[in-house]
Amino acid sequence: MAQRLSDDFSSSVEIVEINMPQPLAHQLLVRNRFAGVNAGFDTLLCRGEVPYVNLSPPFDMGVEAVGEIVAVGAAVAKFRVGETVATTSRGGGYREYQLVDGKHAVKIPQAVPEILTLMPTGTSALVGLEQVGDMGSEETILITAAAGGIGHIAVQLAKLAGNHVIGTCGTETKVRLLQDLGCDRIINYCQENVHDVLATEYPQGINLVFDCVGKHMFDVGVDHLAVRGRFVIVGFISEYGQSFEPVVRPRIYEKLFWKAASVRGFLLPQYAEAIPAACDRLLTLFAQGQLNVAVDPTDFYGLEAIPEAVNYLLSGQNCGKVVVRF
Repeated sequence: MAQRLSDDFSSSVEIVEINMPQPLAHQLLVRNRFAGVNAGFDTLLCRGEVPYVNLSPPFDMGVEAVGEIVAVGAAVAKFRVGETVATTSRGGGYREYQLVDGKHAVKIPQAVPEILTLMPTGTSALVGLEQVGDMGSEETILITAAAGGIGHIAVQLAKLAGNHVIGTCGTETKVRLLQDLGCDRIINYCQENVHDVLATEYPQGINLVFDCVGKHMFDVGVDHLAVRGRFVIVGFISEYGQSFEPVVRPRIYEKLFWKAASVRGFLLPQYAEAIPAACDRLLTLFAQGQLNVAVDPTDFYGLEAIPEAVNYLLSGQNCGKVVVRF
């Protein structure tokens, strides 16, 4: 639970013990087995910098979780004790037990951490690419942080749609993951200059940039947009947990105007109407074996490990979705 606003997640949160809650008529009591880590959102929330929520400490943390139903409210008909569900309620993830409205739980075959990559992380990839990025087929698409939780799903969705996909990453382990996922051109930015690669190999520009990183990657992506190219801002993890870098340079409209290009911000809660259908599609693709889900192999156990997991993700070491196990 966030007990105070702070620039640093670890100094903001504390473990708090409360009595076991009992579900109201429309609620489920779920024992969380796995929770997904969203370090950027966690950090901004603890800093009080998420504009669409107005929270005063103390408040609960965490979002997506999978677990088992241990109690059911009297008015809930479609769930039973012992069934497994996925939840994406803000404040429900970083808990051992959570109460959730039965309308906001999704029944799943078993409580496995791979589901956390699909909901809501994979949902963000699908909605961001299709509805915000207007992804077509036979396009050239650049995905930054391509081996991360959202990135590696975006790579696969872009490939399934019939596109040429460029992915950036920073380690050989991540290169191998992207190779396995069929990424067409992998740029290890520790060994190659992203700007030089794009200038040399993609002189016609990039049709769609899907960026989670910000700073230098934002600048490079904007510079290399094609005519009518679209740049989707999914996040800016390079600046989470620190003051934003002051930028003194010409405004970017001159770069966009002559190409009829655009920069578009994307935040999943602003597309709530698209979430149910996107979740259904992703679960179907996963069940059919058309999506490979990467869960970072680093072990984080229990509530006390959450600050370490957040810092690990912010450091960029992860390969796939970072998960805490209970």
